[in-house]
Amino acid sequence: MEADRLVAMANQIGRFFASQRRGDAAEQIADHLRQFWDLRMRTAIRAHLESGGAGLDPVVQDAVARLAGTAGRSTG
Repeated sequence: MEADRLVAMANQIGRFFASQRRGDAAEQIADHLRQFWDLRMRTAIRAHLESGGAGLDPVVQDAVARLAGTAGRSTG
């Protein structure tokens, strides 16, 4: 899948969770990606972030970093 399409999808998910204003939006986005995106999609969006993350909204960048394990995740 093309990076532009993944960016658009991830940003759409991000806008949904950011609009909910409940809890940590970035963590909710990351959880959604873990649950509903297949490994190829998750790998591609992580690679896109590592190459600069062009087009990703800031909260989505944070979520993808968490997905990649490069940002702290609270264990509560």
